[in-house]
Amino acid sequence: MSLHRGATTQGRKKVQVSFVIRDEVERCHRSGVNALQFDPYLQRLYSAGRDSIIRIWNTRANKDPYILSMEHHTDWVNDIVLCCGGRTLISASSDTTVKVWNAYKGFCMSTLRTHKDYVKALAYSKDKEQVASAGLDRQIFLWDVNTLTALTATNNTITTSSLTGSKDSIYSLAMNQAGSVIVSGSTEKVLRVWDTRMCQKLMKLKGHADNVKALLLNRDGTQCLSGSSDGTIRLWSLGQQRCVATFRVHDEGVWALQANEAFSVVFSGGRDRRVWATDIRVPDSSELICEEKNPILKLELVEGPQPNIWVSTTDSTIKNWPVRVPSGRSSGDYDNDRWRAAPAFSQPYMTIRGDLSIRQYHVLNDKRHILTKDTDNNVVLWDVLTARKVEEYGKADFEEIVKTHFKMVYVPNWFSVDLKTGLLTIHLDESDCFAAWMSTRDLGLELLPDAPETKTNIGTTLLQALLDQWPRCRPDDGQDPDQEKPPVPSHFTVPGHTPVIFSEVGGRTLFRLLARDAGGETEQMLLKETVPSWVLEVIVFKELPKFNKLPFFLQPHPSTGIKPVKKDRLSASDMINVRKVMEHVYEKVLGQGSDAGSQAANSNSHEKEAEKEEEPVVAAEERVELLCNDQVLDPNMDLRTVRHFIWKQTGDLTLHYRPLSKKDYPSFSKYSAMTSGDT
Repeated sequence: MSLHRGATTQGRKKVQVSFVIRDEVERCHRSGVNALQFDPYLQRLYSAGRDSIIRIWNTRANKDPYILSMEHHTDWVNDIVLCCGGRTLISASSDTTVKVWNAYKGFCMSTLRTHKDYVKALAYSKDKEQVASAGLDRQIFLWDVNTLTALTATNNTITTSSLTGSKDSIYSLAMNQAGSVIVSGSTEKVLRVWDTRMCQKLMKLKGHADNVKALLLNRDGTQCLSGSSDGTIRLWSLGQQRCVATFRVHDEGVWALQANEAFSVVFSGGRDRRVWATDIRVPDSSELICEEKNPILKLELVEGPQPNIWVSTTDSTIKNWPVRVPSGRSSGDYDNDRWRAAPAFSQPYMTIRGDLSIRQYHVLNDKRHILTKDTDNNVVLWDVLTARKVEEYGKADFEEIVKTHFKMVYVPNWFSVDLKTGLLTIHLDESDCFAAWMSTRDLGLELLPDAPETKTNIGTTLLQALLDQWPRCRPDDGQDPDQEKPPVPSHFTVPGHTPVIFSEVGGRTLFRLLARDAGGETEQMLLKETVPSWVLEVIVFKELPKFNKLPFFLQPHPSTGIKPVKKDRLSASDMINVRKVMEHVYEKVLGQGSDAGSQAANSNSHEKEAEKEEEPVVAAEERVELLCNDQVLDPNMDLRTVRHFIWKQTGDLTLHYRPLSKKDYPSFSKYSAMTSGDT
């Protein structure tokens, strides 16, 4: 396999590299569960998380229900549907894709990239084996499930029917069992009804005062239930093209709806954390089923001899509650105050617990370590370069822990952090990734005895670690392979289970893989098509980024009485230590360096020379000091740290030197002969 410089398929679109710092097996959801599906034959529950993972649960096992994780999405999974008698699962995600899964074995069979923005909702026609998808791009696409299951990971470009005409982002979708009618809900506050056979809009239904977040259609597509952020549930007659009933059982937004097979009872939940059962045939007939501790995102009703309902919430907990149908009692049975009614059930049948989500972070000054705080106030220290957890502090004062880790060192920003999935996601962009160089000493790397200290570009090092399993490709540019540049070894390794993601900046995901799988045949082919040129330059063609230069002025301190003839502008690597500038001052500016010493030695006798050699070598920092804004500088501090913490101005950095001994003061004539240049 050969690669060309700049050989990518993305054209002008910028591509970023991201990775997630996480455990090898993430058994619990984080940040919330957006969707649920139940397989009554296998007694399996499928849950779609905001952590980008779909999980399968054994509902017969109360103690350890976890079966496996379905991982391929890179952002929130917003909706899922079970098709083909439970054999196939379709998922919709904020990563702009729709994916087709083998539901039994839990692997992704293909990815559909037709949508251009977040995909928020799916709808399913059981009789027709058809799925509809919609989202923030205002488009509705119709998919034949049997066609989707024939696709592969590399052959998945298909055409499909589309419904256009929505004027705002679509958040909810419903299709009747026969697949003849689709209803969509959006931030436009209206319901749009579509004829799937003609791909035409039939009507627009007005009445809600806020976003329509949930929709249900009855079997024949003549009635529709809608739940809205305005706190109401509405029943619509599509034949009459109007709202025929409004139910006000919630005091906040309604986000989830489920109806029984007869379409006579609707179960609802939302921001107010309560699940209500409402008989839509009897006015004011509602029963409070249960009360959750967090806002409700999704409901999944299971009918049978012992009907029950699965409830998922924003804290990632999934509970299974018993249900009962309202008995026809009016709101008067609750003393005219249904919002204070006691729940019918206080204990769920089963609880699937979620995990904690990271909600706050602080990048330390070394731009390598990150402190985080989760939803239970636990503080953890992470290492970006090794993609690992370093230390757990438990429930600690976050700001105090940040203070204890403060070091007066400045490293440029070279990555960004994203907490959307409840885990640490690190983004590397071309514009910033190579901004930071660090010394092997500061990185804590073990060096061979007498080995010189080197500078390492930490962005390059991390990219090499993330793609370490990708076979080293030879550039196909006609050069002699024996003359290729030697591989640049990565100083660090990342866990093999680390997800590595290539995506358009601010846009769709192109490819996701685990670091350990980069050597696979399919992965090699997809990496060749996906890895952007700016990454190829450093990991394949071994082109190291340039050092950052920092201009500065070097002047005698006013207290010395020395008046320079001109203001000399110098330039050096921004990583250079103050000690190196001191040596420059001592040797070049004050004329006390090795050249002066050798001239003195030549003019003396052999006896005097021997005596001189026995004298200890005096370090420059013992003879001269550097100041910035009248603050004496630590010799170990680098120039970028001086500029950031001490100079704190927009103009070029200005340093002042001051000899510590009068004998080291130069004469005026000697100083006037000095010139500027690189240190």
